[in-house]
Amino acid sequence: MTDPIADLLTRIRNAQAVGKTEVVVPFSKMKLGIAEILKKEGFVQQVARLERVPQVHNFDQLQIILKYKAPKKPAITEMKRVSTPGRRMYASAHELPVVLNNLGIAIVSTSQGLMTGKQARKAGLGGEIICEIY
Repeated sequence: MTDPIADLLTRIRNAQAVGKTEVVVPFSKMKLGIAEILKKEGFVQQVARLERVPQVHNFDQLQIILKYKAPKKPAITEMKRVSTPGRRMYASAHELPVVLNNLGIAIVSTSQGLMTGKQARKAGLGGEIICEIY
């Protein structure tokens, strides 16, 4: 897998398309950070780290409980990967994107960790624009 973040976004998108209640993906600190931001912003219900079980899987996993506004209507309308391994996208604090007139969020990797574009702009930090979600 060349882009684990795109894989996370695709798994969430696919699970919501068929009405699943949860998604389980291989664990990484970056994925946990993105999932925690999604939880804090109200796009998912719950995030949990599942410890490895040697008989079942040899690595930790990340469990994300999805949120729906109505039956079969997901809280996340669109998820778009902005910075890819082949084309990194960076922006300074005043160039950070405003997603859907502040109804959506941009997740930015800054020198102080992952945060939303709004938080990064407020802190005066730029960084790599990971994805946009609305």
